[in-house]
Amino acid sequence: MYKPFFLSLVVLGSYCCQAQTKPDPLTSTRALLQRVLGEKAATIRLALDGTHQQTDRYLYKSSNNSLYVSGNSTVALARGVYDYFKDQGLGMMDWAGHNFDLQAAFPEVKEKARQSPFKIRQAFNAVTPGYTTPFWTWERWEKELDWQAMHGFNMLMAPVATEAIAARVWKKLGLTQQEIDSFYVSPALLPWQRMGNIQQVGGTLSPAWHKEQIALQHKILGRMRALGMEPIVQSFAGFVPKAIKRIYPSLVLHETLWNDGFAPAQRPSMILPDEPLFKLISRLYMEEWRKEFGKATYYLVDSFNELELPDADKPPTELLAEIGKLTFEAIDTVQKDAVWVIQGWMFGYQQKQWPPKNVKALFSKVPDNRLLILDYANDYATTWATHNGFNGKQWAYGFVPNMGGKTAYTGNLQLYANGAATTLKDPNRKNLVGFSLSGEGLENNAVVYELLTDAAWSAEPIDFSAWIKSYAQNRYGAFPADMQKSWDLLLKSSYSYLVDHPQFNWQTARFSKGRVDRSAEFYTSVKLFLACRQAFQHNTNYVADAVERAALVLGLKAEDLFFAAAKAYENNAVQKGDQLATTALEMLTNLDRLLESHPLNRLDRWLYFAASGSKDTMLVQQKLASARRIITIWGPPVNDYSCRLWAGLVRDFYRPRMNYLLNQKRSGIAWDKNAWELNWVEHAIPSRVEPFPNPVEFAAALVDGALELTID
Repeated sequence: MYKPFFLSLVVLGSYCCQAQTKPDPLTSTRALLQRVLGEKAATIRLALDGTHQQTDRYLYKSSNNSLYVSGNSTVALARGVYDYFKDQGLGMMDWAGHNFDLQAAFPEVKEKARQSPFKIRQAFNAVTPGYTTPFWTWERWEKELDWQAMHGFNMLMAPVATEAIAARVWKKLGLTQQEIDSFYVSPALLPWQRMGNIQQVGGTLSPAWHKEQIALQHKILGRMRALGMEPIVQSFAGFVPKAIKRIYPSLVLHETLWNDGFAPAQRPSMILPDEPLFKLISRLYMEEWRKEFGKATYYLVDSFNELELPDADKPPTELLAEIGKLTFEAIDTVQKDAVWVIQGWMFGYQQKQWPPKNVKALFSKVPDNRLLILDYANDYATTWATHNGFNGKQWAYGFVPNMGGKTAYTGNLQLYANGAATTLKDPNRKNLVGFSLSGEGLENNAVVYELLTDAAWSAEPIDFSAWIKSYAQNRYGAFPADMQKSWDLLLKSSYSYLVDHPQFNWQTARFSKGRVDRSAEFYTSVKLFLACRQAFQHNTNYVADAVERAALVLGLKAEDLFFAAAKAYENNAVQKGDQLATTALEMLTNLDRLLESHPLNRLDRWLYFAASGSKDTMLVQQKLASARRIITIWGPPVNDYSCRLWAGLVRDFYRPRMNYLLNQKRSGIAWDKNAWELNWVEHAIPSRVEPFPNPVEFAAALVDGALELTID
């Protein structure tokens, strides 16, 4: 028997304080353009396209130094302005900022219209809030929302403050603060706690954290609504504190198992939707969220992402049909227009557990227009094709071009240019309504993300040779012959295929070969790119790309040196091993110093976000430790998953760790690697170095030296 639970009736009118007035697209667009373009925004005339369109559309034209843009939404208007700038070679916008030529007159264009083939253009993966955004300030979020709007995206994952709302529900149910604390994890690990993968890893969540997150989420949602963007918010997926058995002793709990590297106490428990408590918690959560933040439409519920199905005395199809029906009913009971959102990742990742009949069964009793499947891993598997286009359910086609925030170059650019357009023409696409750009880590591989945002607005395959020319022109201001050859070779090497985990051996504390592209074409492409440095040494985008490419070359050569040094020590060639080790460590020192000139690839920037926005000293220390953990050793099965080529991280973590491992090889005396790593996560004080005075010249010299190096 369930313990009786009494709730006051919530009158719908009590939500009036959260009533949302529909924003004016023209006003919102003008404010956006003012933030991005400054005074230049005042010279752009905007008009709202009143014709009914299934998807977003814009039109632009210019004459007499006046730009006119019409569109049927804020995002369409913003994308129209952005495409005008790009189409005319006036610059581009990436995560380091923009380089728009705001002094130039508007080139004359008679008229150009474009319509996205997708109703939904969605951004972020469920774990992007762990690998990218966990500590972003409002200022950084504001820039991201502007970036997304200018690139034409109208839906984002928005899980901030999920735990603050859930904590209120747990308290209503009678759980103590200590029992609630045992359920949660440190801030950067929350995405995996939400999916039932872990609990009790890296610390708990304080009231100060919840207060910060609620205030931040209000700002995020307010701006998203002003821009006409739909948030995807979290809802209850079945994961509960183990202590809930104290209140509901007859409750059946199922222990989840994501990876056996985590201890039993770190594995959450879940209840299935056939438990009456499931529907109650779902209702309490949705009502509490709406009371705090207003109405949402799209609710993410992932109950089995990378998890095994529970044991049952019925066939899987029957079990899944019931689970799907009851999960949907838990949402539908509270809100009749709510849409259940689910990641399609697990259907391709766990194909044995999710054959087509099981996926079909899970959604068999859910209305087609009340479900949205994010099939975002088409760079790994075309799950939609093997699952009959998801049998008429709404779904979004997309890619996960980055795992964990790794910064090495990788990606199948030809697939990114053509995949969506090809799928749109496939009769088996069924109810394809969206495009999903679901990188786990942002602020890397800029060319990949720019191409994918363009694919979301193209019904036809993108002419890639013309596209890359336009991209380079906008990014660097010119595209000379050596740079063109460099990009051609890059497209034949690093950007011809996707490596899910492009890691150097020294980033994973191993002496084997890593997985970063080391082809002759890649090395030559870097040489040719650096040959352009005299003309572009004051171009910030060129400098960023130059030091990135040079750092990759140095990282590859350091990998070879570490491998050779380890072999030398194993063969008792100590003097040779010492020489190789010294050269390898010096190469990492130079690599790190080069990256000090990069606008994004720096540990100090990551830690700045973690330390910002809080006056609570203990919370700041927890956030800093969580920030260091997620990019290094956040869990035994996924240690060294993130592998970022960042200044500060290389010199303070990767380099000293490899030095200790080399000394262990040399001396035969064991070194406690795990203790050192944990101490770094919890107590590291970042070091400081001065960047090179002329980074592109040093990049060229260091690359020349590395490529001339002979390693026996």
